[in-house]
Amino acid sequence: MKLTFEAFARPLFGPRYQGAVRALLVSGIVFFGLRLAGLRWSLPLPTLYLLVTAGTGGILWQSLAAEGRSPNLENPCMLPVSSRTFVFSYVAALGSHTLLTKTVPLLAALLAVSVWPPVALGGSLLCGVHGVLVTAALFVQRTWVVGGLWAAAVAALLLLGGTGPGLFLGLAASSLLAGWCLWHTDGYAFYRPREARLPRHRFSGRPSLGRYLVRYLLSHKNYLVNTGILWGMAWVLPLFFRQVAGVWMAPLGFALLSFNTPMGIPLSCDPSSQQAIRFLPGQRRTFCLPYSLFLCACYLVAEGFFLGSWQLQIGGVSGPMLAAAVFFALESAILTVLLEWFFPIRSWKTESDLWHHPRKYVVPGILLSLAVLVGAQPGILPVLLVGLTLEAAVLLFLCLRGEPLL
Repeated sequence: MKLTFEAFARPLFGPRYQGAVRALLVSGIVFFGLRLAGLRWSLPLPTLYLLVTAGTGGILWQSLAAEGRSPNLENPCMLPVSSRTFVFSYVAALGSHTLLTKTVPLLAALLAVSVWPPVALGGSLLCGVHGVLVTAALFVQRTWVVGGLWAAAVAALLLLGGTGPGLFLGLAASSLLAGWCLWHTDGYAFYRPREARLPRHRFSGRPSLGRYLVRYLLSHKNYLVNTGILWGMAWVLPLFFRQVAGVWMAPLGFALLSFNTPMGIPLSCDPSSQQAIRFLPGQRRTFCLPYSLFLCACYLVAEGFFLGSWQLQIGGVSGPMLAAAVFFALESAILTVLLEWFFPIRSWKTESDLWHHPRKYVVPGILLSLAVLVGAQPGILPVLLVGLTLEAAVLLFLCLRGEPLL
């Protein structure tokens, strides 16, 4: 089983497991940095357990369901090893990668900003392991009814079970049930090849990057779900901003709506398409300009939901708010395109690594800084609009030049 585990773990962590060491160092830096910063946040212990379990399960499910994962399992499934060895080695490798690179940094941040009893660390690690086992068991069951009932039971246990021995006995029983399901699972249950489907659209002689982006989203349903969640958050945000008086909070909402990860990684998530696009004639004009307009339209839709909710719940949507919405949409689109073109994400191991790469915080961080500036000094908005106009003009000039940019 050790050799099988290493065969799955080394592509994730590196040949000498340097990825695990790097993740632990990052977690330590996050913990001591937040602790020394003096930030404090009150969070109930059941909520901590629920966050750890749900976060671990969600990220592991994303790794199990990634499109690039199934082709990598086609040959290992034919190895002369027992099905149980294959299943538990595969789950252990992906689960360890999820726990060390995603759960432990999250746990370090949560433990650093609040005071917890000593049992919180052990309970959180148990919840993380429980999340790995239950998620793997639900993934191979392919039954939404059983999965929904099981997930609801776990959430109720974490929120209502208290923090005593009963909670840990319930988690242990659920983990044993998940282990029993995996014990009777065949390795091919994790192998889900993508079905070959004939294209149902009509081809035209005129190329269109817009059609490519639309088909790209339609073939990645989880990207559409993420975008729908973002638009739902845009409708809910004014509920929280209504309680803040004396500060213009609309720019902060516009900046938060730029956290649309899948829209900003069409080249990073598909290296073959990235290589093909970079060899297009006049690639600046062919890719950068339509991609900027597409992103701007997506951001404007989200901000439209935000402004509509603001008008219904707070009222007073004015011209400066509309100008700020256009400014943040254009700025988000331009910065995202430049970042994706010049600094694509490479050498990622799983899709969760791609989605949670630190690069995703660069554009939102810049926009949040601008939002704080505009919220404190609304009169600076015209100056920013002039700067954005010049920036867009420079980008348009570079795109229309049509020279290769390799």
